[in-house]
Amino acid sequence: TTQIASVDLNSLLFGLEEAIGAGCKRAGNAACATEFAHRAAARRDAVNRYLWDEAAGMYRDYCWTTHSQVPRISAATLYPLFVGLASQPQAAAVATAVSRDLLKAGGIVTTPLVSGQQWDAPNGWAPLQWIGISGLRRYSLAPLAQTIACRWMQNVNRVYGESGKLVEKYDVISSGRSGGGGEYPTQDGFGWTNGVLRKLMALYPEYAERSSTEPCGK
Repeated sequence: TTQIASVDLNSLLFGLEEAIGAGCKRAGNAACATEFAHRAAARRDAVNRYLWDEAAGMYRDYCWTTHSQVPRISAATLYPLFVGLASQPQAAAVATAVSRDLLKAGGIVTTPLVSGQQWDAPNGWAPLQWIGISGLRRYSLAPLAQTIACRWMQNVNRVYGESGKLVEKYDVISSGRSGGGGEYPTQDGFGWTNGVLRKLMALYPEYAERSSTEPCGK
């Protein structure tokens, strides 16, 4: 991991740099606002240079020891949309890639790789669903955002109907099943599942109790 410049981390740092700059501006600290505007702009340029794959239409992690991008897609490609780093054409390209490679029956899969580890297929995680939905909505890519929301809510509701539980992660390929894999059992609860589902129920009340097996969207 120390050899990887990651899409998600750099996107979140960009968001923090913009937030700090905005706070400095509100406080009347022009020097600080200018500094962090420059920092955010430099990071955007670096992300576009090293992490954006124009041919594939997606963001990828970059391995600085081999001077090459990691040749796979992950849900991290949606982080630049979440923080407003992407351009509109980049966001549209990412939406196409996500629809093709990550969108499954029960939401967005973290990666297409089946490794037995919890951050790979077939698992989907609530925070990544929200990052995708929120990011797509930010760029007016509402149909895909709505499809992800519907499929995720349907998945969570089906598991809840059968078990009476919200859980940490979900199988988004089979849908209607808890996720698994990794070094510990799937946890009951779970704060981010509860929070994301509650927010999606407010945004998409028509899917609040949906638990059918009929597909949502295309």
